[in-house]
Amino acid sequence: MQTNVLYQTEFPGLTLLSRGKVRDMYDLGDSLLMVATDRVSAFDVVMAQPIPGKGKILTQLTLYWLNHISDLVNTHLISADVATFPEACQPYKSILKDRSLWVKKATPVPFECVVRGYLAGSGWKEYRENGRICGIPLPDGLRESEKLESPVFTPATKAEEGAHDENVSFRVMVKALGEKTAMILKDLSLKLYNRARDIAEKKGIILADTKMEFGFLNGDIILIDELLTPDSSRFWPADTYEPGRPQKSYDKQFLRDYLEGLTWDKTPPPPVIPEDIIKKTRQKYEEAFQRLAG
Repeated sequence: MQTNVLYQTEFPGLTLLSRGKVRDMYDLGDSLLMVATDRVSAFDVVMAQPIPGKGKILTQLTLYWLNHISDLVNTHLISADVATFPEACQPYKSILKDRSLWVKKATPVPFECVVRGYLAGSGWKEYRENGRICGIPLPDGLRESEKLESPVFTPATKAEEGAHDENVSFRVMVKALGEKTAMILKDLSLKLYNRARDIAEKKGIILADTKMEFGFLNGDIILIDELLTPDSSRFWPADTYEPGRPQKSYDKQFLRDYLEGLTWDKTPPPPVIPEDIIKKTRQKYEEAFQRLAG
């Protein structure tokens, strides 16, 4: 996979809708152009340095997973073939190739839909404090990285850039969206996680947790944004898994661990990342792609 670096896009003639932590979104009228750059964020702060080729890996992995879950939920994807994109996109086809999606417009659900099958990250931190995750009580005595008896649905609010997502209880989602919509989102999220977990397991990878995003289109709920990538999920090698400690990973946890060792307060501006950390983070993304979809 070629690794031409793209930190930010500038497409004269196209209307920039937003720049997220990773993606640049363009308004194409009744549809959107979603471009995955090589930006990387950690603790909700965008790093000043990119991870070469990361956007292409995220896009290709998303396409791999969309192909495996299309029977479970409708998605926003129109096409990933740049040649089929609207004419206004064609001057930029060499940049867009392999890292962009032409997608339907939808009204985003204002929650991240998180499913956890293992006790890690903020879930582990919350469990140590009160024995719960997002209001869900868990058995006493669980260890870090322990497999949960059943996957749990733990929504989070979606923060603006530079702010932190906040785990909330399912009751908060019900209050905001209504019980029927909240239950549909919960059930869909659990079905998608279970499908992906089983696929990853056959590749020797543990899907510890993941977050998904949904939107409303013509009264229906559809899946939007990326899916099951190293940016949105924790992937662990099954052959080295051992509860009671942090795990080796195929995701950006490697970068997070490096940053945790610094005297950085997790607010902008971000610290400078050494070249070897950038290279090793890139290798983690590449290995995840090769193990899952290569």
